[in-house]
Amino acid sequence: MNELNKDTQLRLTVKDAAGLGFVLVSILSVYFSLKADIALAMERPEPVISEQEYHYKDEVVRKTIMLTQQDVDAMKEDVKEIKETLKTLETRLYETKKR
Repeated sequence: MNELNKDTQLRLTVKDAAGLGFVLVSILSVYFSLKADIALAMERPEPVISEQEYHYKDEVVRKTIMLTQQDVDAMKEDVKEIKETLKTLETRLYETKKR
């Protein structure tokens, strides 16, 4: 392979030049398109949540909290029942060992 120096000549065909031009134009069009989209997005105001939408979201959150609380209460009852069962079993086991 030849070394690159100041006397090296590059041969560029018309086909190569057209391809290079096409790539350059494509990159520039994407750049300016994105730049315009960003400028447009910066000009638009932030969307405002309507009062009705706020109430719907608040209602959903409150319902979720209530359902979670009900689940926790049910689990507490289950734990109480399990503890009572364990106490009964422990008592029976203790009585069996005494005999």
